Amino acid sequence: MPTLRLSPRKSPLLALYLLSVLIPMVAAARDSKFCAQDPFLDPKNDLCNPLRYIASNTLTSVALACFAATTATLFWSMYLWGAKFMLCMPIGGVAYCIGLAFRYGLHTKPQSTGIYIGEYLFVVLSPCAFIAAVYVLLGRLAGHLNTGEYLLVRPHRVTVVFVSSDIVTFLIQAAGGGTSTSQVTKTRNLGQKLFLVGLILQLVSFFFFTTLLISWTVKVYKHKPALWTKDQREGKPWYLDWRALLFAMYISCAGILVRSFYRVIEISQGYHGHLATEEGFFYTLDSLPLLFAIGVYVAFWPGRFLSSTPLHHAVDAEANLPNKADAVLADDTLELQGRPVPPRRLDTAETLNSGATPVGSRTHE
Repeated sequence: MPTLRLSPRKSPLLALYLLSVLIPMVAAARDSKFCAQDPFLDPKNDLCNPLRYIASNTLTSVALACFAATTATLFWSMYLWGAKFMLCMPIGGVAYCIGLAFRYGLHTKPQSTGIYIGEYLFVVLSPCAFIAAVYVLLGRLAGHLNTGEYLLVRPHRVTVVFVSSDIVTFLIQAAGGGTSTSQVTKTRNLGQKLFLVGLILQLVSFFFFTTLLISWTVKVYKHKPALWTKDQREGKPWYLDWRALLFAMYISCAGILVRSFYRVIEISQGYHGHLATEEGFFYTLDSLPLLFAIGVYVAFWPGRFLSSTPLHHAVDAEANLPNKADAVLADDTLELQGRPVPPRRLDTAETLNSGATPVGSRTHE
């Protein structure tokens, strides 16, 4: 008979997952609380209704349609233009859609603890995937432009450091979010505090990342003027300029920050506070900012901007170029990389036009 073996690394993660999911279910089964016979009569004062309102199927359908269309487009963009390093973003979109779909069940059975647990965990934890994708993108963009020296953290370490912090905060939120759905007051309060700690750590981490992005942008603009206007001077349209992708990153960061601040304030007020018990706040301060955060990449998918060949692999030797026009292009490439441009000898026609004395000729008095 086959046996299930777990590696030491995976065992703690599995245990944490089981605790976050099973504890509230067991606690709910042990606690018999009086529930309103008619859950639709007064949901705001129904102790067994975790939302304290009846989820609107209309709002759920609109949000689900928007996220589903956006997620499908992101998958399609990745198929057309690559950038598989962004895969966690559309996967997070799928998870968020699943969370929204659970709200249909809460509309029919507003007192269901099981449905609420599924909805809550998928909706609250899926943005961790969006954040991870943005973390990876900055390192890829800095590496592509050969501007890693302007990051406080090396490009390859940006991904490791920030994605690791994202995983840690994800696990903390998973444990806290699961236990906070318990109907046992002591367990619920413990889960709420744990979940709040995870949200605060995630907010601090992403705020520092946004500061890193701003610092990198200012330094590139200041120290690499040729690189800053590279695509513009090459005649590319604005929507194919690498700065358009940078602008998209700022929109994405803004959306994630709005959502993060909202969640921190919401949990600080308690699960039955004003923000948590009003459905409109959920859609305007959680769903809508996240939709902007991932939807902006529909128009500015990174695969359209980041080629497989970084700038520092471009041809930079004039001797290997067949004509003068290519030599000028090579000089521009060297300038973009911040490397010295070798002096180039002028031919006779260029010398006469410039008024300089040709090499080897004598001046006539």
